[in-house]
Amino acid sequence: MSFATAAAAASVPHELDRELTAFVKRLAARRLHHVSLAIADERGRSWSGAAGPGASIDAPFFIASITKRFIVTLVLQAHERGELDLDTAIPAYLPAEVTTRLHVWKGVDRTPEITVRHLASHTSGLPDFYERRSGGTSLYRQLRAGHDLDWTFEDAIAIARDEQRPHFPPQDLAAPRQRASYSDTGFLLLIRILELVTGRSFAQLVAERIAAPLGLGRTWHPGGAPADPATPAPLPLHVRRRPVQLDGVYASSHDLFSTTAELIAFERALVAGELFVDPATSALLTERRNRLRNAPSLRYGLGTMSFGVSRLNLPRRGPVTLVGHSGSTGTWLFSCPELGVVLAGTVDQTQAQVLPFQIMVRCLQRWTR
Repeated sequence: MSFATAAAAASVPHELDRELTAFVKRLAARRLHHVSLAIADERGRSWSGAAGPGASIDAPFFIASITKRFIVTLVLQAHERGELDLDTAIPAYLPAEVTTRLHVWKGVDRTPEITVRHLASHTSGLPDFYERRSGGTSLYRQLRAGHDLDWTFEDAIAIARDEQRPHFPPQDLAAPRQRASYSDTGFLLLIRILELVTGRSFAQLVAERIAAPLGLGRTWHPGGAPADPATPAPLPLHVRRRPVQLDGVYASSHDLFSTTAELIAFERALVAGELFVDPATSALLTERRNRLRNAPSLRYGLGTMSFGVSRLNLPRRGPVTLVGHSGSTGTWLFSCPELGVVLAGTVDQTQAQVLPFQIMVRCLQRWTR
């Protein structure tokens, strides 16, 4: 099995390097084709490793729903620029053919109550078009089996309106807690709003407002190309050890490609407020932490997941909180405020929703010894 690692001997103790190397190798040997991960802290220590056929610490990969972290960054930037307002109802930004009767609750069209903030916090009640719909299986099930799919924005909206039902009415955002249900539909709407209010495509917005300012040459939208021409091909997705090609999913989902190093750079800049005019804007990411109806172990803010690590799992330094986002293809990007640590990685599996959290806990156990 091939293995690549980068660790600064002066900052990462030999024993830690040895333990993390062995851990990554074991992960890749357990029904996974490959794994790539990186971890860094505010003390200047960093480590990255990759194991498996063709594995490389520099290889980009499909980051899946980590992209929501980028989407909400663009939303908050647009809010600062006056291009949109978080508390404005979405019919102000979207055409009537999109919003009319999109959210009907007990016979009443509640769409006019949905704001940009509702979409970013999954509190609108809108269903996730990936979920099961009347007369068909869920897109999640098909993707987990490795079936390539493609869809348009109009397809997704039609599914949510005509083949699914809302989970609950738009929530009162002035209340201490709200009901929240994960919805890719809501984030597709956010992308469309961003494109309409800025006159720029989502690919252009990512490149111009995030990648270029941070020097992220290997972070790009599938509709474009990486700024760094030397960028290698992305790591392939797998169903266990069987490779699958999901070009339709890549293009339709709007999810990005990136590397562990660039994701860590993005997360650090985001948390520090470097991507905003007012650094305090970053606090909006965690202004609320509602339990997700369809992932009760997670809490959600604005495009931001929070996951608690108990003292039982981290006896020396726990309890702590991981803040960031994961993706359905086994990707993760989280920071730990209490430890000053950032973690990023992928196992590139179509069925790996829980594995990223298990991996991060194991990494922290070794990092904090």
